Amino acid sequence: MSVQQRVFNIANELLHTEIAYVSKLHLLDQVFCARLLEEARSRSSFPCDVVLGIFSNICSIYCFHQQFLLPALQKRMEEWDLNPRIGDILQKLAPFLKMYGEYVKNFDRAMELVNIWMERSTQFKTIVQEIQREERCGNLTLQHHMLEPVQRIPRYELLLKDYLHRLPEDAPDYRDAQKSLELIATAAEHSNAAIRKMERMRKLLKVYELLGGEEDIVNPTNELIKEGHILKLSNKNGTTQDRYLILFNDRLLYCVPKLRLIGQKYSVRARIDVDGMELKETSSVAVARTFLVSGKQRSLELQARYKHLQRQKHTQSCRRTHCNQNLCAELGKRAPTPIREKEVTLCMKCQEPFNSITKRRHHCKACGHVVCGKCSEFRARLSYDNNRANRVCIDCYATLVGVSPSPAGLTSSSHRRRSILEASLAAENSVICSFLHHMEKGGGRGWQKAWFVIPENEPLVLYIYGAPQDVKAQRSVPLIGFEVSLPESCDRLERRHAFKISQSHLTLYFSADGEELQRRWMDILSRAGRGEELQFHRPIVEKKKTNCCS
Repeated sequence: MSVQQRVFNIANELLHTEIAYVSKLHLLDQVFCARLLEEARSRSSFPCDVVLGIFSNICSIYCFHQQFLLPALQKRMEEWDLNPRIGDILQKLAPFLKMYGEYVKNFDRAMELVNIWMERSTQFKTIVQEIQREERCGNLTLQHHMLEPVQRIPRYELLLKDYLHRLPEDAPDYRDAQKSLELIATAAEHSNAAIRKMERMRKLLKVYELLGGEEDIVNPTNELIKEGHILKLSNKNGTTQDRYLILFNDRLLYCVPKLRLIGQKYSVRARIDVDGMELKETSSVAVARTFLVSGKQRSLELQARYKHLQRQKHTQSCRRTHCNQNLCAELGKRAPTPIREKEVTLCMKCQEPFNSITKRRHHCKACGHVVCGKCSEFRARLSYDNNRANRVCIDCYATLVGVSPSPAGLTSSSHRRRSILEASLAAENSVICSFLHHMEKGGGRGWQKAWFVIPENEPLVLYIYGAPQDVKAQRSVPLIGFEVSLPESCDRLERRHAFKISQSHLTLYFSADGEELQRRWMDILSRAGRGEELQFHRPIVEKKKTNCCS
């Protein structure tokens, strides 16, 4: 078989697997999701939010493959003799695969919702089982079909690697195919990272339930390293007692069984910081396989259940990214420009929403960010205020004093700091951004005001923030496949300068402050809905200035 024939066969396999994959997406979006939504909206047998929570952004994924990728591959294979290449197509469309991140992150929750409502709602179960009995389902369950999008991007990566392996390096398509593989590998890593993150969180939740919520461990900065049963030697008589150890990146929990049949299984007897903890093997003729855990809070003599002990040394590096070096050098030496409170609805450190009673707003006197009381319960002397002690946030305290109040807290807030910079830059470097009022059809809520941004680096995604300086978006909407239009008379909207975007089962209404702003938004959203990413011409818009770091 010639090299050209092998290359053609791989490209042809890509096309045929894409056809089969689009049919799976059609089954998920237009059959399972559509029938369940129809039942939820017409008879209220179960909430619409359950269905939307299960299928996430599968509608956007289906529109992308059905309207863009599949037609492009079909056209190219028809003209293969004249233009034998696929790298240029994949290179152009690969950036859109980032939308899979949202689906993958939601996958575990979606599986949980399916299992819950198959037991809770007879009508939900009946609809799902009726569809599963159809011939096009191939005797497979809904959960099995929902796994297809998770597995699709790694499939692209494998096919493209094989394609490049067969393709001569001097072929016209080699450079485009190589670039496509890099982009797809990035998308695959994005999905894999989301899977790993959800798996870590799932493990933390499992341990949290094991301890009956006694220990505050469900935090993105916490990493579960190892857990399991072990024998503890009594200090009095050397007898062994069954105990449970849970090792995190920052602490070791020494737990004892609870004498109850339901609920909490273990209670934390001691907490030992990893910082300063030592592990020593001990030699005992009477008792084999023993070792000593010596910490600042407590020392434990333990006996392993296995013949071989493997000592693992866990190291971690905590890197602070509070600001760039120049801004950090100025921190505390000059008064900051405070961010307006009305531009923030979430604490810019812990990302928890503010309220007037238990989560009030405070300004960090060093950087000017708006934070809650817990994230600003530190004081540092600021040279610009005659070296007097002022309320500062945890990041600024660590930078100014040189000592972190809490290593775990610092790691967490450092991570959130990156989120702050990304959120502010999203508005500063955007195709368009402004306040709009919005409402979802059938959502049950009236008009709400929010800050909307379409970033330059993601011109096919609409981000919705509570306010311009919020550290995370309330919602993101992939725009591929949406159609933009003016409301019809039957919509009966009560706001001027309104427009709507519609896609399959989702319709969102918007209202701008003026006719010109309405026109700009409709024009940009229309082009985004058609997937005109590479031909996107940035309009001149007046954007609201935002502070990324004071």
